Amino acid sequence: MSSKSRKRRPGDYIPLSGPFRHALDTFMILIGAFITALAFNLFLVPAHIASGGVSGLSIIAKSLFNIEPAYTQWMLNIPLFTAGYLLLGRYYALRSLLGTVFLPLFVLLTKDWAAPTTDPLLASLYGGIGVGLGLGLVFRGRGSTGGLSIAAHIIQKYSGLSLSLCVVLMDGLVIVLAGFVLSPERALYALIGLYITGKFIDVVELGFNYTKVAYIIADKTDEIADAVLHHLDRGLTKLSAQGGYTGDDRTVLMVVVGQSEVTSLKTLVQTIEPTAFVIISNAHEVLGEGFSLGRGSKYDKSKNPG
Repeated sequence: MSSKSRKRRPGDYIPLSGPFRHALDTFMILIGAFITALAFNLFLVPAHIASGGVSGLSIIAKSLFNIEPAYTQWMLNIPLFTAGYLLLGRYYALRSLLGTVFLPLFVLLTKDWAAPTTDPLLASLYGGIGVGLGLGLVFRGRGSTGGLSIAAHIIQKYSGLSLSLCVVLMDGLVIVLAGFVLSPERALYALIGLYITGKFIDVVELGFNYTKVAYIIADKTDEIADAVLHHLDRGLTKLSAQGGYTGDDRTVLMVVVGQSEVTSLKTLVQTIEPTAFVIISNAHEVLGEGFSLGRGSKYDKSKNPG
């Protein structure tokens, strides 16, 4: 199959830069910010669940001083955006500008929408889902909602700590503060919401379809490779490796398969060489010439690298 005859993917039509790409990114950031604001007002605010970030601080401020969350978010986001511009550079700050401005605006515009539930468990679950979906779209649009993520990047830059740890520290401080100001129980619900948010950000960015990548270390690599190509109908890549104990040169087979094909692959390998060493791990997306496995469909085995 030639690259001209294969089914084209959306990425073939949308360049990584240019006016259309920038317009699409802007649209995704705005839609994502709106969904985030909607989940915030429908679920998190009525249930007093401050699940991290500037949005969590705005809920605490509303509880203490009855200040509209949107105003608190603007008041905190503007100095954080300025600090990001000065300390992290123009490019990073500009990527945060749309989310910094429009997320609080959407929070203000949807503040009077009726909440479907005040149950804290339901609110933490559905609020976490909504915020995760919204933020995932913002990140897919190569943007940011600013807030404490800017502070986390600044701390990471000057402290040497990992970014993930800095983000956890920022959100953790907000949740601890919520535990004192609101109640320990609300802080526990906030942890649930924060966990769900992280999972659904992954869903938006990586998709539901989990594919698998298998590394096969065996003596009968040629026989296994032939079986994978002709019986399993999958492409593969041969990797050059060296045994750590023996120092012998070896060939490692790398095969990408759908989740439903894992058992077939293992059975095939064990039939040919029962003592073969097989490592299988998750691969959320497979991108490249001839691949569309990240969407759950087959790819052209003739285009597999190697």
